[in-house]
Amino acid sequence: MIIKGKTHKFKDDINTDEIIPAKYLSHTEPEVLGEFCMDGIIPGFSKGISKGDIIVAGKNFGCGSSREHAPISIKGCGISCVIAEDFARIFYRNSINIGLPIFECAEASKAIEEGDEVEVDASTGLIRNLTRSRSYQAKPMPAFMQELIEAGGLMKWVVKKK
Repeated sequence: MIIKGKTHKFKDDINTDEIIPAKYLSHTEPEVLGEFCMDGIIPGFSKGISKGDIIVAGKNFGCGSSREHAPISIKGCGISCVIAEDFARIFYRNSINIGLPIFECAEASKAIEEGDEVEVDASTGLIRNLTRSRSYQAKPMPAFMQELIEAGGLMKWVVKKK
């Protein structure tokens, strides 16, 4: 699976309250949560997203509360994947469970700039910055996790396997 999009750059330690503020947690629908994605940092962020865009962030992305709403809101606003130096462990697992591809790569996290056009090969973890003609190697996602992502998340994978 090849993912391609324009990047939106964030700092270190983006927490789940910034990704989806608590006042929106009464919603569970991805498209509704997506309207408020990153509102804790940039109100109206989702209005500037094109389907397939990519979030690039620093260390510890998704720290804080262990709410599934955070990756659901990211996916719901049209973001195709997140590249970060590293992720909070619960956010990492919640992302896989809902089918949001995420990639850990410190070099890409630091070098990619806001608005760069990036392409990610989800099967190999190769990240290509098309704007700057540079490549980075993320940790490849294990085959089983790739299968979950391609199915659209854990629950869809389970239904498909029945």
